[in-house]
Amino acid sequence: GNELIGQLLGHGEHPAPMFTSCCPGWINLVEKHFPEFIPNVSTAKSPQEMLASTVKTYFAQKINVDPKDIYLVSVMPRTAKKDEVVRPQQFYNELQMIDAVITTRELAKLIKNHKINFLDLPDEEYDAPLGLSTGAAAIFGV
Repeated sequence: GNELIGQLLGHGEHPAPMFTSCCPGWINLVEKHFPEFIPNVSTAKSPQEMLASTVKTYFAQKINVDPKDIYLVSVMPRTAKKDEVVRPQQFYNELQMIDAVITTRELAKLIKNHKINFLDLPDEEYDAPLGLSTGAAAIFGV
C-alpha cells in the first residue's frame, strides 16, 4: 500500500501505473516481452509468499521450531505458482519459503486416490496458529 501511495503522491521511485506482482505468469511475460515495465511492477510478494514468510519466521519462532524443519506445501490453482517459489527473490537467508506447490487438481487427485471421505473424518478443534482475531479489522471494513 505504501508503495502505491508514494507513487500517487509523486514520491515513488517509479512512474505510474503500478502493476500487480502476484501472478508469476504475468511477471514472466513482463520480464521476457515488456522489460521496460519492470520498474512499474509492485515489489509486494504474492499472498502465498507472504504467508510462507510469516510461517517460516514469526510462526516458527512462536512455536520454537527451526524454519529449516518446517516443510511448507502450498495448494494453488495454477501451475505457474510452482515456478514462482524457486525464483531467487523468494528465498530468505538461503531458505526457500515454500518447499512444494501442488495444484488444486493434484490435491483432488490425491484425495480421490487415497479414498478420503471428509464426511467420515472425526471432528477436530479449530487450529488457530496465529491466535484469535481481536476484531479490530471489522472497524475498518476488512
